[in-house]
Amino acid sequence: MKKNILVIAKHNKVEALRVAAGLTLADDVVKVAVLGGLDDSAPVQEQLDALDFAEVPREVLDDSTQATEILARDLLNADVVYVI
Repeated sequence: MKKNILVIAKHNKVEALRVAAGLTLADDVVKVAVLGGLDDSAPVQEQLDALDFAEVPREVLDDSTQATEILARDLLNADVVYVI
């Protein structure tokens, strides 16, 4: 049975993206929510390329009300949540 996995990139965003890319190997449904923005560093771009290749959806969420609603919806739909 496939699980819906939500990875929330909060504190260590590069590591969160790496974990999300690795979770795609388990054939589960993976989604990434990035709290705040991402920098343009090479390690971030490398992980984003891997996520794009695996077709993992991601949302960059700011402090708006709409972002809170999106995160709440994603949390309710997830079987597993990682906050990294």
